[in-house]
Amino acid sequence: MTAKLIKGTEIREEILEEITAEVAEIKEKHGVIPGLVTILVGESPASISYVTLKIKTAHRVGFKEVQDSQSVDIPEDDLLALIDKYNNDDSINGILVQLPLPKHINEKKILNAIDPDKDVDGFHPVNVGRLMIGGDEVKFPPCTPAGIQEMIVRAGVETKGAEVVVVGRSNIVGKPIANMMLQKGVGANSTVTVVHTGTRDLAAHCKRADILIVAAGVPDLVKPEWIKPGACVIDVGVNRVGEKPSVKNPGKMVAVLKGDVDFDAAKEIAGSITPVPGGVGPMTITMLMKNTLKSLKFKLGI
Repeated sequence: MTAKLIKGTEIREEILEEITAEVAEIKEKHGVIPGLVTILVGESPASISYVTLKIKTAHRVGFKEVQDSQSVDIPEDDLLALIDKYNNDDSINGILVQLPLPKHINEKKILNAIDPDKDVDGFHPVNVGRLMIGGDEVKFPPCTPAGIQEMIVRAGVETKGAEVVVVGRSNIVGKPIANMMLQKGVGANSTVTVVHTGTRDLAAHCKRADILIVAAGVPDLVKPEWIKPGACVIDVGVNRVGEKPSVKNPGKMVAVLKGDVDFDAAKEIAGSITPVPGGVGPMTITMLMKNTLKSLKFKLGI
């Protein structure tokens, strides 16, 4: 039996509609809306494209959105001063600095300068610590892991007591989603194992998983025989493996993307699975919007 597809594109639409409705309600009751600033340094086409999508999504849900573009040679001290300005701006609830930054700027120093209560990316050490403690301490879970958990919950997958195997140990996805899945609460209460490409007998660990979350950045790493029949498979990998002619724009080439899981074979074994593209990817910006709304709600005490 072919697995149920967990489509991030569809779940994204549900959540964005919920956020839009909540923003309208808060505006009516309190006279304010969430404010998000995106700081872009330089003119990287990839960064511009990603920031443009964030701006478009913020406008869609009714946020105040400030796009602050800076030249690639901005001094580090000037960028720090800019962040301090937004830290002290009461109309701004979320501050996002688009990465990567130019080599003359210390990314860690910049990210750590953001007020943790406006760090809607969830990368500040304070928010990492809050996530580790769990419960009411958590303010802003990192957006991609938060999207993964949301997909699992909305797909109706049972997590309580489930064997969860996370393939990958990055600070952005692997470590935080592992921590989130073992906490007490909705979409968690799981037994979690973290593995990686250096793990002995990686296949055996994957085979135990009721929920398999793969974020290793290796195309087709997980083979179909590694998957427990009926398991939920979340493929975070987006690997560019070539190009093909565009259907929408004849004469242009588009990237061929593959996940970390052999999708075509895996979908015949798994109970549910995310596609690539159209799976986890659309959830990241969506959860950024949700975190920004949460930041305003924390400020208002609602």
